[in-house]
Amino acid sequence: MTHLDIALWGALPYIVLVVMVAGSAWRYRYDRFGFTTRSSQIHESRLLRVGGPLFHYALLLVVGGHVTGLLVPEMVTDRLDVSENSYHDVALIMGGSAGLAAVAGLAILLYRRLRVPAVRRATNRTDRAVYPLLAAAMLGGLAATASSLANPYDYRLGVSVWFRSLFDLDPDVAAMAHAPFVYQLHALLGMALFLLWPFSRLVHALTAPVWYLARPYVVYRSRAVPYRHPAAHPAADARPVKRAVR
Repeated sequence: MTHLDIALWGALPYIVLVVMVAGSAWRYRYDRFGFTTRSSQIHESRLLRVGGPLFHYALLLVVGGHVTGLLVPEMVTDRLDVSENSYHDVALIMGGSAGLAAVAGLAILLYRRLRVPAVRRATNRTDRAVYPLLAAAMLGGLAATASSLANPYDYRLGVSVWFRSLFDLDPDVAAMAHAPFVYQLHALLGMALFLLWPFSRLVHALTAPVWYLARPYVVYRSRAVPYRHPAAHPAADARPVKRAVR
């Protein structure tokens, strides 16, 4: 191991975690109204209706695959009588399909952002850094998946061991230092993405409208009905109606 290996795989993950947590807390404290996607749906919705759901739903599958592959040890699948070949075949087919779908959805969103003038004008400098980095990280993941066809590498005995060791505050630097370069590149791009996370529109992934489930009723006045003379309509009541809604 070299000093660079120790810096990249022993210290950098914790630096990224501190920046992400502290940056998100700072953003929520001082820019709460900016804690959003800054939606551009008002400018264009046809491409967004296709690219948005395709990207987000496929990305959920990709994240689920990463969680399973990184956090579930090999001995667990062995106890479940899942053979090594079956596990990798399912990971390759499902992970590759989800990755391709996510890349396709992102491509539609990027095309929309470049081709629609109003959406392009709404793109700030942080977006210009995040989008290429996100695309590179996703393509790096697809490259790592595809590389397993020509050069089999059991990431559960290398990358996954390193990732789980981070939670023990005792990083297994050697496990990641000996991984193929494409896996190292994918990990570095992912960490770079998390570094930018609190300062970009990606921060909206940390929000959820859970308070809507318990918020009190909002009382409002409906639009007043037109005035009608009491002599002509004695039963009419021109007073506005109060309603309670969530």
